[in-house]
Amino acid sequence: MFCSNCGRAIPEGVAYCVQCGRPTGVAPVAAAATGGTAPAAPPTAPPVAVATAAAAPFPRLYYAGFWLRFIAYLIDSVILAVGCGMLVIIMIFATGFISVIRSLPENPTPGEFFASGILLGIFMFIAGILAMVWIYYAWMESSTTQGTVGKMALGLVVTDMQCRRVSFARASGRFFAKIITGLIPFAIGYIMAGFTAKKQALHDMIASCLVLRKV
Repeated sequence: MFCSNCGRAIPEGVAYCVQCGRPTGVAPVAAAATGGTAPAAPPTAPPVAVATAAAAPFPRLYYAGFWLRFIAYLIDSVILAVGCGMLVIIMIFATGFISVIRSLPENPTPGEFFASGILLGIFMFIAGILAMVWIYYAWMESSTTQGTVGKMALGLVVTDMQCRRVSFARASGRFFAKIITGLIPFAIGYIMAGFTAKKQALHDMIASCLVLRKV
């Protein structure tokens, strides 16, 4: 688990964060095993169990700001552009889309154009690309890596509000919430990641997610 205050990784059963001394809200392992209650201690004097765990090589987690997330987005955009381009080429040849276009007369009437199925083909291409982008983000952000290739390159992870790995459903909700974020003029929904308290964009708030940076 992770500290909700500073983002430091904390071993299970530890009552105080070794980084900032904030209580975790759980009883120490020793107290839980004997059925007793956790001894009260101020944040400046964490239990011995926490102090002995200080040397463990856990990464520190901090809120990721706007520019780091923007660079990760650019990396992912390049990867998706290549992948979607290959998908479109495959779909064009697999569906015989070029043959359909060539079979149209030089100046097709609206009836001939609609009857040819070109609009259906275009809709299939768009749906295929959207599905590919959705699976890329939702699957990778809910996987053990907790981030896309762009995020992994910059040491970023997507978590819930308790710094835990998100489910595929939550990652999907975060992805589709970007539609709402994109409707806000001047990209303010995205720029919110630069000035909100927990560096959350609008879609992060909607899906109750955080984007954290590992140090």
